[in-house]
Amino acid sequence: MSTAAPILLTPGPLTTSARTRQAMMVDWGSWDDRFNQLTASLCEQLLAIVDGAASHHCVPLQGSGTFAVEAAIGTLVPRDGKVLVLINGAYGKRLAKICQVLGRDFSTFETAEDEPTTAADVDRLLQADAAITHVALIHCETSTGILNPLPEIAQVVAGHGKRLIIDAMSSFGALPIDARQVPFDALIAASGKCLEGVPGMGFVFARKEALAAAAGNSHSLAMDLHDQHSYMVKTGQWRFTPPTHVVAALHEALLQYTEEGGLPARHQRYADNCQALLDGMTQLGLRSFLPEAIQAPIIVTFHAPKDPRYQFKEFYERVKAKGFILYPGKLTQVETFRVGCIGHVDPAGMRAAVQAIAEVLREMEVLDI
Repeated sequence: MSTAAPILLTPGPLTTSARTRQAMMVDWGSWDDRFNQLTASLCEQLLAIVDGAASHHCVPLQGSGTFAVEAAIGTLVPRDGKVLVLINGAYGKRLAKICQVLGRDFSTFETAEDEPTTAADVDRLLQADAAITHVALIHCETSTGILNPLPEIAQVVAGHGKRLIIDAMSSFGALPIDARQVPFDALIAASGKCLEGVPGMGFVFARKEALAAAAGNSHSLAMDLHDQHSYMVKTGQWRFTPPTHVVAALHEALLQYTEEGGLPARHQRYADNCQALLDGMTQLGLRSFLPEAIQAPIIVTFHAPKDPRYQFKEFYERVKAKGFILYPGKLTQVETFRVGCIGHVDPAGMRAAVQAIAEVLREMEVLDI
């Protein structure tokens, strides 16, 4: 393993396969028929993952996942709507910030970073505030790896006649979500996560009726999903310069996704990665932040060693020199670091990462093992 090409144990960007990287070696014309066919095929394959072809449109958008989240809020929430934002981490807080910046009325419900929002919480909140039109939920909160109970919350939201917007950035493609069983107006994800593409493109699965009714809602020309979709239907093209190499890489990554066995196989590999990581770190005496019952197999947050000789920056650089890139913690109350389980990596790779971590902590005289 070369230090020039480390394994990214992060929640995205993440390690991609040689085939995916090779797909970016071809230049595409943005109006070329072959590229338009690539985009159409991509959207068709993405919709199939959520069984959403009958009920939703897939609207791709240039930019990071946060661009797509902002586009979904700005397009699908009317300017006189109100969003209930469910928060138990940094990305829920970011979603609330988006509502604030866009001038959408919103309220928040925040639980501890190791406490999922419950369907009972949502039921109570919706009963208490009739002005709420939309509920926004982070499915897997990347700041900790916590999994929120999406199916149960979705049923409560639908039962109240409200609309659900799901940030599924860190779960889509690895954790099952079926649009025929989970009612939602929007589900948002991106190219550089569990599908193992490269960053640079988001996409929104928008309920057909909601998108059709969204003309004129958007605060932005570039972020208008209604306009983006309408233009694509009319011309087959993106409105503005598309991330051609990112689209090609994701199309290739999806071919490999299917070859691997689709969502069940991707989920199983990540679950195996997560278990190998947890088992190895437990043997080192490093504690995970979340209990197993609410730990998604996407990214694991670990308590930092209490030894004063431990400093994250040095720890990070030493592990990087051994071929693995970790992620800093994102919690405010306790010092942590994070290790991703996703990307083109298998359990053997996770065990090698644990071995590298053990060697570094010995070198720093933090662990005596």
